Amino acid sequence: MRFFSYDNPVWRFLLRVGNIWILNMIWLLVSLPVFTLGASTTALIYSCMKLQKDEGYPIANFFHSFKDNFRQATVIWLLYAAVGALLAWGLIFWNQTDRTNLKISWALVLALLIPWLLSLLYVFAVQSKFVNTVKNTIHYAVILCVKHWKYTLQMVVVLAAVCYFNLTSVVLVNFITLVIGVGLVVYLFSFYYARIFDNYIKTEEPLTPEEQYASGDSEEPAGRSEQDS
Repeated sequence: MRFFSYDNPVWRFLLRVGNIWILNMIWLLVSLPVFTLGASTTALIYSCMKLQKDEGYPIANFFHSFKDNFRQATVIWLLYAAVGALLAWGLIFWNQTDRTNLKISWALVLALLIPWLLSLLYVFAVQSKFVNTVKNTIHYAVILCVKHWKYTLQMVVVLAAVCYFNLTSVVLVNFITLVIGVGLVVYLFSFYYARIFDNYIKTEEPLTPEEQYASGDSEEPAGRSEQDS
């Protein structure tokens, strides 16, 4: 029957949603040990970028990326988690005092929290696509969130909306977010990542020509994709 043809838009849509659900559940299960969250998120982003282009098999893509990026993505995740915990502690600590000079310290901690959060939107995407050191991966994530601020702002709005509805709505919303919502958000973000990364891959344009590559530095984000080798 024509309805079950792979070319049928409805059937393709259902298959896409089903693949996103499967990837979401795999991500959830693999992330349960918590310390694997960085590698699982990297794999989810990678497999979603592949899914939007219909490249490979979603499950195979996920575990391929998870294996290849496990060590470095875990290091990045632990670094971000440690810094995030310190910043959160700082906000709580300084917020409990009424002294003006300590309020300034609270504002400074908040100022550090913003680049931490914004670069977190990109760091595992960069890790999923490019071969770099931990230092450079974080460095490029910071640059990308600023250079492509329009995309960054849109992603922040999406995340803010998801958080708002999960905090103010019924339990059903929390359940949907847990079961498929994370995968849907990452799949949406994968379009942003693909559009950003394709610019550097196709043109081999470095992120910061004046600062990074005037000296001939060869470690650039337009290098080969580690999962495509």
